[in-house]
Amino acid sequence: MDLPLYAVFLLLGPNLAGSAPYEVRLIPMLFLLPLLVRRRFPRTVAVLIIAGAAVVYFNEMWAYDRGRTELAMAVVLFALVKRRDRWFAAVIAAAVVVLDVQWAALYAPEAADPTFTMLSMLPLHIAAWALGEFFRTKEQLTAEEEKLGDAQTRAAVAEERTRIARELHDVLAHSMSVIVLNAEGAKLARHRDPAAVDRTLDTIVHTGRDALAELRRLLEVLHAGQAARSPQPTLAELRGLVEQSGRDVTLDVTGDPGVLPASAALQAYRIVQEALTNMIKHAPADATGRVAVAFEPPEVRIEVTNTGGHAPPAPALPSSGRGLAGMRQRVEMYHGELATGPLPDGGYRVAASLVVGS
Repeated sequence: MDLPLYAVFLLLGPNLAGSAPYEVRLIPMLFLLPLLVRRRFPRTVAVLIIAGAAVVYFNEMWAYDRGRTELAMAVVLFALVKRRDRWFAAVIAAAVVVLDVQWAALYAPEAADPTFTMLSMLPLHIAAWALGEFFRTKEQLTAEEEKLGDAQTRAAVAEERTRIARELHDVLAHSMSVIVLNAEGAKLARHRDPAAVDRTLDTIVHTGRDALAELRRLLEVLHAGQAARSPQPTLAELRGLVEQSGRDVTLDVTGDPGVLPASAALQAYRIVQEALTNMIKHAPADATGRVAVAFEPPEVRIEVTNTGGHAPPAPALPSSGRGLAGMRQRVEMYHGELATGPLPDGGYRVAASLVVGS
């Protein structure tokens, strides 16, 4: 936009009185050179332009070069307002009015109305101020939109990190618990039941492979984003999850799992997985369990219970303390309810509901 502006300054040509050489009559154009750096030094340039205008208007030979001078003053006024320097812009505007009054008093033709001559340039400066306000407001809106976009991006990143952290916790906590407890069982049974050791090792191998497959899916999400999120575990894989636990756990599924959205199915799967992980970690080895999943639109109800058992407790496995918190977050995503607590026989119960539609 600067190039057309400078072209206007050059093409206006000297409109001067007297018979002075052409080079002398072009001197007022030198007073416009500070405009080249008006964005870097707006106040200094404004003062220099006003000073140059005063020199032009107090010299009868140059005084009629008014169009170029008034345009230069409008440009610095615009620059100040656009930079939100309203107080200094008001001072410059007052100086412009004084110079216009002085010019009208000295050079307005006797037949012309001095008031009209003085006010003829006023719309130009009003327009300059209004344009400065417009572009300043536009820049503010753009900056606010960028801040809002950055905030939304940060929120999305935080939400994604939380989601991945939950997934990692569920995958690793469940799989590592199964692997550790089965390895300990194999160690104890290696002399009295070699066949059981082989079965246990097979369970460890399958559990490890499944854990690696899920970890790869999560890492693909980190690298490729939304498109890499599928496939994810579904409720159709619950039976394999129950068998993988290595405990005597029955599975009871009622209703049609197909009515459940894929995202809700994943949350339900993870809730069952975490509840089984808690059973593996904390329940005695002879404790039995039950997983019940009921599809009752608009809800899906999940209940995982285990008995107290009579065997001595196994060595405690490390716990992050995030299991119940993760289940609560998953339930809250679907406006459901979560109830957990011990049972009279020494067992434990996890009951959750997800609202998946109306």
